[in-house]
Amino acid sequence: MQLVRGFHNLRPEHRGCVATIGNFDGVHRGHQALLARLRERGQALGLHTCVVIFEPQPREYFTPETAPARLSRLRDKIELLAAEGVDQVLCLAFNEHLSNLSASAFVDAIMVDGLRIKHLDVGDDFRFGCDRAGDFAFLVDAGRRHGFTVEAAQTVMYDGMRVSSTQVRKALAEADFVLAEHLLGRPYQICGRVLHGQKLARQLGTPTANIQLKRRHVPLTGVYLTSAEIDGQRWPGIANIGVRPSVAGDGRPHLEIHLLDYTGDLYDQRLAVQFHHKLREEQRFASLEALKSAIDADIAAARAHWHAQPLTKSLK
Repeated sequence: MQLVRGFHNLRPEHRGCVATIGNFDGVHRGHQALLARLRERGQALGLHTCVVIFEPQPREYFTPETAPARLSRLRDKIELLAAEGVDQVLCLAFNEHLSNLSASAFVDAIMVDGLRIKHLDVGDDFRFGCDRAGDFAFLVDAGRRHGFTVEAAQTVMYDGMRVSSTQVRKALAEADFVLAEHLLGRPYQICGRVLHGQKLARQLGTPTANIQLKRRHVPLTGVYLTSAEIDGQRWPGIANIGVRPSVAGDGRPHLEIHLLDYTGDLYDQRLAVQFHHKLREEQRFASLEALKSAIDADIAAARAHWHAQPLTKSLK
């Protein structure tokens, strides 16, 4: 898969495609169905597929404090799109220039002159342009004028609900990881690189891997039973995700995972942390002693759970 970072990096070989546009946060089963149809259309027309995404996502640009929590950061999203057989991703910087483009200017610059789209597949509720005048009907009319076809993405349902990023976030907020897995088509996980932290957990006798999140908001907060894949094996553990109210911090969300009985060096490795069950909410403790007692209790609960329901160690 080719990743094109920015409109200015488009080359002749990137043009002439079937395309879709959106956030694709989480690349859930609804997105997967859309991408499958796009691949079929591309094969029928003999054209490559292109997904146009924005970074940051538009609501993160306009209202960063209240924007929805990210299900997947940019790197994860690109990997998920590649796994769905997408040929090309065009990632546009959502900035002042792009946010000020009218719907007509967006069509002309991105769809016609930039990508020379031959077919477009979007949700029937898709809106774009600084005046939000760009909707499905607008695109159909633009397609007639510029020579590309437009098709509405079909809604994917599960157990009576529309599969969407919003529904995935709701399932995660309710710690319903079974439902989240059904909506996503895979277990929910957060990926990131292990960085050096304050080493406080090590002083408390429970060394943790401090995982870089690179996002303002996360869809989970609290203490969870988790697991992580390391060198072809899955290790059970326990993780805290939140702002760590019991210690001085930067106020941003952090993910710290303690892997039971693991003794290797994880610094600078990229871990994929899978979430299985919520133990409790994140709490503020009056002292480090109280914090240590809570951590010890959480680990005891984790050991009891994993003893009763052991993970399959080998991933082969």
